[in-house]
Amino acid sequence: MLDRLPYRVQIPLGLSVAVVIAALLVTAVAARISARSARQGTLATVERAVVLLAAQSRPLLLADDTWRVFTLLRDTAALLPGTQAGHTRAAILDTEGQVFAASDPSHLETGRLVLGDELHGRPLPKPARIASRVLLARSDEGVTLIEPIRSEDGQGQGFVFVDIDGVVFAPAWAALSQPALFGSLLAVIVLVPAGWWIGRRMTRPVASLARFIERIGREDPAVLHAEVPRMADPELGRIAGAVDRLIGEMHDRQRAEHRALSSERMAAVGRLTAAVAHEINNPLGGLLNAAQTLRLHGANERARTQTLSLIERGLKQIRTTVAALVPQLRIEDRPLEENDLADVVTLVLSVALRRGIDLRSHSEVVAPLRVPSTVMRQVMLNLLINAVKAAGDKGWVEAGLTADAHAVRFIVANSGERLDKEALESRVTAESGNDPDGFGLWVCRELATQFSGGFTVVQSDRAATELLFWIPNRERHEIAAVD
Repeated sequence: MLDRLPYRVQIPLGLSVAVVIAALLVTAVAARISARSARQGTLATVERAVVLLAAQSRPLLLADDTWRVFTLLRDTAALLPGTQAGHTRAAILDTEGQVFAASDPSHLETGRLVLGDELHGRPLPKPARIASRVLLARSDEGVTLIEPIRSEDGQGQGFVFVDIDGVVFAPAWAALSQPALFGSLLAVIVLVPAGWWIGRRMTRPVASLARFIERIGREDPAVLHAEVPRMADPELGRIAGAVDRLIGEMHDRQRAEHRALSSERMAAVGRLTAAVAHEINNPLGGLLNAAQTLRLHGANERARTQTLSLIERGLKQIRTTVAALVPQLRIEDRPLEENDLADVVTLVLSVALRRGIDLRSHSEVVAPLRVPSTVMRQVMLNLLINAVKAAGDKGWVEAGLTADAHAVRFIVANSGERLDKEALESRVTAESGNDPDGFGLWVCRELATQFSGGFTVVQSDRAATELLFWIPNRERHEIAAVD
């Protein structure tokens, strides 16, 4: 239906819709951030109350004064959110994990064993295993907090126990969204008319150009050539120039062919740029993570040395990749080493940890490695990144590097959707230059072909996808001589 509207209406309408959608997205994001901040504020209040209870109950536990502990719990629990509605419970436990006193004895009766028993269908840790504060998340978004109470000489005297239902943390969406919604409404009131006016002004030159095109074929071309509209906008100027070329004969036709050739060259440059950007961005992301590690743990001599070594090898890989584009540069690539696998795993590990993925690797090298490190690091990084994406949250990825006198092999398995040979071939063909998410598979196939190796899916009984890349364990000139 929208495509039937005039162009001078589509642009203003599209701008207006974009403003409205942006306002709604801003409102939703602001409400979500406010809800998260409110939960963090509630947890901070609870933690302060727990510290206060631990400090004030210490002498009362020594005196075995149950009544004063109950009074302390009752007064302090009143400061906790949800206590009045019965959604928050606090208790002081003895060293055996039994209730010494509780703010709500009807739910936490005196003498009841709490630690080591089940609560809300989930087992709680035993007293001997609690050395510091424990914060347990519940399935209903609630939390259970356990704080050890220690004497001045470090001896355990008991525990502070606080149990909060998830309803306490339930955000009041209406209240949280109201400020952002009000600001978004003001933005819509101001920006929609402005967008409509700007859109109409943008389409005015288009309408003028359309009226001129309607005159072609009805009037003298010489007259039309002198009256071609001059457009300030670059894109509209290109359209006007194309119309001007249509009026001419052979010269205009030659210019059109030249433009076609130029477009083809630009497309080739675009594909080359995409490949270079993909192969540089992979190690670059890992180097940024390494820089962050250096910033956080730079005081550790061992961590600093390992991180700097990793950064140096990653930068050399980027330099080698860029140098391959310039024939005048001759940068000799070093042979692959076993610790290159550890480098690549380190570059990918932070992404895997954020998604809860179990990333494991191993190597078995029984012959000297004679293959270029840049090629193999590039392949290992591409396959590991693709495997982490395919494994899904809470999945697993396994990587193995093996080498003998004949070949160097790298195999990657992941717990994601299983991929067979036909599917791999289809993805490599479709993603050879148009899909940046799968560009790495195409690069691996090209490198395998270039080095007289192979890249395929391993057929196994495991419910997983296993990809194998291998190349001969020889120098590049030796491979060329054999071929």
